[in-house]
Amino acid sequence: MTEDATTDPALLDAIAFDAQGLVPAIAQQFDTGEVLMLAWMDRAAVAETLATRRACYYSRSRGRQWRKGETSGQIQRLVELRLDCDGDSVLLLVDQHGVACHTGRRSCFYRAAGTEGWREVAERVVAPERLYGGA
Repeated sequence: MTEDATTDPALLDAIAFDAQGLVPAIAQQFDTGEVLMLAWMDRAAVAETLATRRACYYSRSRGRQWRKGETSGQIQRLVELRLDCDGDSVLLLVDQHGVACHTGRRSCFYRAAGTEGWREVAERVVAPERLYGGA
């Protein structure tokens, strides 16, 4: 999508938000295809993301919007926003600056199932304390 696409309300109207007004949002590194995280967006978060080209999500636990990196500085710049075939999920192709996961890993998907249970398949890049001052 181009930046001028944010002026078209039909973009937001095409999204099938759930009963709570949310849609699942997958963030993927635009150039490598690495899946970084899954979050939720409400209509306002989608609109802000399109307008600012910086990922904004809705935190169900906080009950409010949050801009990725507002505390940690680990921002996501939007390259393209895509809508799935049913209109009920969005894919954000982003340029991740720093790590995406609050645990200090590049991706939130750092555990893989195995015969012995879950095993970590990605190391921490940065200590969470450095991101959040005590997480």
